[in-house]
Amino acid sequence: MEKRILGKDLEVSAIGLGCMGMSHAYGPAADRKEMSELLAEAVDKGYTFFDTAEVYGTPENPHDNEELLGEALKPYRNRIVLASKCGIRFDETSDAVNKPLVPDGRPETIKKSVEGSLERLQTDHLDLYYIHRIDRNVPIEETAGAMKELIQEGKITHWGISEADEETLRKAHAVCPVTAVQNRYSMMYRDYEALFPVLEEMQIGFVAFSPLANGFLSAKYNKDSKFEKGTDYRSAMPQFVPEAIDKNQEMLRYLEKMADEKDATPAQISLAWMLAKKPWIVPIPGTRKYGRLIENAQAADVKLTEQEVAELDRMLETVPMSAVFGGSKVEEKK
Repeated sequence: MEKRILGKDLEVSAIGLGCMGMSHAYGPAADRKEMSELLAEAVDKGYTFFDTAEVYGTPENPHDNEELLGEALKPYRNRIVLASKCGIRFDETSDAVNKPLVPDGRPETIKKSVEGSLERLQTDHLDLYYIHRIDRNVPIEETAGAMKELIQEGKITHWGISEADEETLRKAHAVCPVTAVQNRYSMMYRDYEALFPVLEEMQIGFVAFSPLANGFLSAKYNKDSKFEKGTDYRSAMPQFVPEAIDKNQEMLRYLEKMADEKDATPAQISLAWMLAKKPWIVPIPGTRKYGRLIENAQAADVKLTEQEVAELDRMLETVPMSAVFGGSKVEEKK
């Protein structure tokens, strides 16, 4: 797979692998052996960029995902880029499927968290470490200062911010250069395109999570699709309700038409559209399935012309489109 550069010098595969869904938010945690084999296949197929977080797990095993990656990717550690995140916990008092997030960007929290992540990931450093959400009660300069210290200590080599905005980014970058923002981005959620000029100016990469709108843009779902209530976030996402399936048909038909023309799939067109936008955008779709792993990787080989990207943009601005999941609620500290 071709490579891309995040920030000044962090080289990653053009498509990364978001690993959250193996342990969290898409039903019960997947079989550990199967996922270990899938991760090994990902390395074999050219993925070098693997994304996790300390909170991707289950109530029974809150750190399941980091533990899974630590074991499965240990043989390949010198060939891959490992990214993890700190700075949030779930509000366990909520009965929502996707529980609200409580941010904590204090330096002491970050320093404690990185030690746990290093141990679970069985490594002496992280290649990219994000603050998972911005804590409005802690000046971002303090968070950035803690990350700078971790870089000086060799515990991380690069840092980033998830769900970053321009003001926060500028303040943070002034203290310690930011390598990447990880924000939600897909054909159905384009809010952060407004941030692109700032990222270009500051030479910061954009890691796109939920690049297929939580799988919806694969065009594989219909009104009969079932999601486990209580553990699968999609059961509460607006793009998967029956009315949304109807409302989004014109968009999906357009994607399928272009996919046929390009000998690709709708998911590959969605990812290729994103890759064509900027050379420093790296999507990190997740999956538990080998076929989808390969399909996503091959999206890097689908090349769209400027005209085709412009056509897709026009379509997205004009066809009916349902609401789309915009993220779990972020609470003040309790």
